[in-house]
Amino acid sequence: MPLETPVRVAQELARRGYNAEREAVTLLAGAADPASALDRAVEATPDDALRLTTDHVRAALDAETPPASGGDVGGDTPGEDPSVSTGEAGTRSQDTGGGAAVETAGGTSGGGRAAGAGGPADASESGDWAGRSVEQALHEIEIAGDITGRSTGTGEYDDFVTVFRDRYERLAGQLRGRVNHRPAEAIQAMGGGSDAEMIGLVNDIRSTASGHWLIELEDTTGVFPCLVMKDRDIAELVEELLLDECIAVQGTLADDAGIMFVDAIHFPDVPRTHRPSTADRHVQAALISDVHVGSQEFMAEAWHDFADWLHTEEAEHVEYLLVAGDMVEGVGVYPNQDEELDIVDIYDQYRRFAEYLKEVPGDMEIVMIPGNHDAVRLAEPQPAFDETLREIMSVHDAQVTGNPSTVTIEGVSVLMYHGVSLDEVIAELPEEKASYDEPHKPMYQLLKKRHVAPQYGGKLRVAPEEKDYLVIDEVPDIFHTGHVHKLGWGKYHNVLAVNSGCWQAQTAFQKSVNIDPDAGFAPVVDLDTLDMTVYDFS
Repeated sequence: MPLETPVRVAQELARRGYNAEREAVTLLAGAADPASALDRAVEATPDDALRLTTDHVRAALDAETPPASGGDVGGDTPGEDPSVSTGEAGTRSQDTGGGAAVETAGGTSGGGRAAGAGGPADASESGDWAGRSVEQALHEIEIAGDITGRSTGTGEYDDFVTVFRDRYERLAGQLRGRVNHRPAEAIQAMGGGSDAEMIGLVNDIRSTASGHWLIELEDTTGVFPCLVMKDRDIAELVEELLLDECIAVQGTLADDAGIMFVDAIHFPDVPRTHRPSTADRHVQAALISDVHVGSQEFMAEAWHDFADWLHTEEAEHVEYLLVAGDMVEGVGVYPNQDEELDIVDIYDQYRRFAEYLKEVPGDMEIVMIPGNHDAVRLAEPQPAFDETLREIMSVHDAQVTGNPSTVTIEGVSVLMYHGVSLDEVIAELPEEKASYDEPHKPMYQLLKKRHVAPQYGGKLRVAPEEKDYLVIDEVPDIFHTGHVHKLGWGKYHNVLAVNSGCWQAQTAFQKSVNIDPDAGFAPVVDLDTLDMTVYDFS
């Protein structure tokens, strides 16, 4: 197959075991005879090198030796497999001048820009652009909150006590500046009619026969009942509460001091004065998730288009790729999944994913966290991939970390969380507060509660550890999730919340549970302004 586009060059290099810098791929695609140029560049690359550099290519192109006889270059690359998409992803436009704005269920609530690219250009449309050299010395990545290698939980009762005590202490610390907290046992000893303020975990929520709300709050000394009258403005806040989250209340004790009449409810929340950090230069990060390689509905052509675009001038500032889980489809994740698999062996799924990852420019920094379809423990927090899987995906030298983790790139903090708890939030809260069609809204709720998985005991599995790795201690600049296969974004108290959709067309299982995915989109964030553009490769 002729190497008419950068992604074809990247695919062929991947087939030979290499990835490559973006400019190196651009030079090869623009050569008079790309196949012969690629052969010479590979021959000139040291045997122990895994990455083809721009210097390797320039040396090969400048060499006086005659080009090797190559013939057609291609072979069994991922791009030559029959399309495994459903056909829902139409042919993309080649107009690089822009296009209609991407219309998504998430909208642009709260800010950010949603300009849709009509699609990337082929190498032949890139004019005289010869690529650019990425200053990799400027790349800065710091990772915090990673459980990998730190798991101590054994599942004993004391482990659960420890993790909930840690949750309470850390979230209570965020609330103590707003209320004068008194422990539950101290409030029980106060006289009737006294003013009282308390911080606690929500132990129970129920409505009374009169339609009022009774909330039981628990701290480290005991439980105390709090009553929210149905005719109070704060009654609507009760609809946002989840079990096990931490809140503060202010109110007055009844005459018998056995209950508190609540006047105010406070969440840990993101301060309205929060001002995000930005990068010191114009650099961009692509946020994606839920690739699901191994599924019959993995959108291979959309991925090829995305990888191809990353090699173009339009994407020259995209230097980071953050992947929020579910690299592969996995095995046995849901009923009858085997009937929808294109690759049935989990390790082969990761090997194929690694081949697709090699299409991404070799000078991009990649950070990945696992999801519920990946081959790690289901209980959160999830550790990063084990050594076997890291070795399979090692060619691109991607950084792997646990779920969740806070990844700081050039001063901009990105809280990466796969997002399984979004199912719980959407199921428990009113539709106007949280829905699949607007996935950024349940993300707002997690920011408000300062915890990525506040409710324990539902479908989400939580591993008891010596500390609660799911607490949001520091306010992130960007909150990136996936899991629900819906695209949505917005700003909550100046935090950019992005759910990045997926790369898997609708499966039979998804159709049976009424999930209509947003597939083939790539949100790209300007790290110097936190503005965002969504590119459509479907």
